[in-house]
Amino acid sequence: MRKAITFLIVFLMLFGNSHIACKKVFGESLQTQTPSLEISAKSAILVDFDTGRILYEKNSHEKLSPASITKIMTMILICEAIEKGRIKLSDRVVASQNASSLGGSQVYLKENEEMTVEELLKSIAIASANDACVALAEHIAGSVQEFVYMMNKKAKELGMLDTNFVNPYGLDAENHYTSAYDVAIMSRELLKHKIIRKYLTTWVDTIREGKFGLTNTNKLVRFYRGCTGVKTGSTDKAKFCVSASALRNGLHLIAVIMGAPDSKTRFNEATKLLDWGFANFSMYSPYSKGYCFGKVKIKNGIEKEVEAILCTDVKLLVKKGDESAVESKVALPQQISAPVKAGQKIGKLELWQEGKLLGAYDLIAKKNVQKRNLFDIFRMLFRLEI
Repeated sequence: MRKAITFLIVFLMLFGNSHIACKKVFGESLQTQTPSLEISAKSAILVDFDTGRILYEKNSHEKLSPASITKIMTMILICEAIEKGRIKLSDRVVASQNASSLGGSQVYLKENEEMTVEELLKSIAIASANDACVALAEHIAGSVQEFVYMMNKKAKELGMLDTNFVNPYGLDAENHYTSAYDVAIMSRELLKHKIIRKYLTTWVDTIREGKFGLTNTNKLVRFYRGCTGVKTGSTDKAKFCVSASALRNGLHLIAVIMGAPDSKTRFNEATKLLDWGFANFSMYSPYSKGYCFGKVKIKNGIEKEVEAILCTDVKLLVKKGDESAVESKVALPQQISAPVKAGQKIGKLELWQEGKLLGAYDLIAKKNVQKRNLFDIFRMLFRLEI
C-alpha cells in the first residue's frame, strides 16, 4: 500500500543537522500504554531487532547479575576476531590449566587438550561451556584479564551504560552486572554476525569427533517457531535468565528475562513477550533500496538532472493495522551543482506516524554526472546553431 508522499523542497534541510548516511532514526519506545502482561521476573524487555524500538520493558535498567548471558559479549568478540582474520575456525587452541580448572557448565577440558576454535565456539553457543570461554579468551587476548578489558571496551562502544564485566563466562562475582536493556543491545549486536547464527539455533551437536554431546541450553530453539537464539544463564545470585530471539513474517524480536524464579518461568515469560509482540506488531516495508523519489536539476552538468534514489530498504515497525497512518516526507533541493558522484547524498526521506518520526533515510544520486567543460559548451552551442 503506497502512501501519499509530501515533497518538501527545502535545500537547507539537506545541509543542516543531518543523519548518518543510510541509517535510520530509532530506539524510542512504541508503547502508548503498558500491555497487560504479567511478568514475575525482576527485569524484562522486548525489542525489535531491525529498528531497536522497545515494545515492552520492566525495570529494564536495573543492574543485575547476568550469569551465562555474559557469554553473549564473549561470542561477539570471538566473532569479530574471526571476521577480522585474527583467528580461524580451524585454528587449534591448547587448553590452559586455568581453563581446565573452571567449574560450572563446561565441556571438561583437560590441561593441554587441543580443540579447534569452531569446537570451542560451539561449546559456548550451544552448551554454555565456561572452560571454552577461558580457552578462547586466552587465545584471542593472551589472558582472561585482557579479554575482560576488551569486553568492557566493546560494551562502552555499544552504549551499554548499565554494564561491567569481571569475567567472560558469567559466574557470580563482585561488580559483575548488566541490565535487560544492555542484554538486548548486545543480543542485537551478536545476531548481526552471520557466523554465529547456525550455532545459536543448533539443538544438538557433538565435539571430540562425535564422542561428546552438546545440547542447547535454550529450550526455545527446539520448541518455539522461528527461534534464532540467543543465550540462557542461571546462578544462585542471578536466578534464571534468558535472551530469546525469534523471526516470523519479517519481524525479528528479542525478549530478555532476568531474575526469573525458575527455569520454566524464564522460558514461559520470554515466550509470552514474543507471542505478544508478534500478535500486535508487524514490519512494514513501503519502499525498497533504489526506489526513485524524483529528479534533481544539475547546474553546469553534462546532464540536466539526476534521479534521487533510496539508499537502503525501508523497514518500519508499526502496530498491526496502522500501516495506513504512516506519512512519507521527502526533502529535495531545487538544484545542485556538478560534479555529482553516484551515491552522493542529495535528499532525505522521513517516515512519520501521529507526529512521531519513525525513520529517516538518505536519498542519493543514482549515477555520476560530470561538470561541463569548454568543449561541452562549444558542442552544445554548435548543436543550437544547427
